[in-house]
Amino acid sequence: MIEQVEKALAEVRPMLALHAGNIELVGIEGGIVKVRLLGTCRGCPLSQLTLKAGVEELLKERVPSVERVEAVE
Repeated sequence: MIEQVEKALAEVRPMLALHAGNIELVGIEGGIVKVRLLGTCRGCPLSQLTLKAGVEELLKERVPSVERVEAVE
């Protein structure tokens, strides 16, 4: 599952990089993927929208066992 999640995150990274941001996989607990937002994504007012509408939706599509995505510090 880690490889599938990393592959999906690789698809998201170029979009985040356009705004000087990035995302890092911290871990997976059950169906919960824990990520860390980096660069300008960290603390951005739209980061939750990016996380839920962008990252979480893509991960759920690519990796069916993903239930949700959470940001950690």
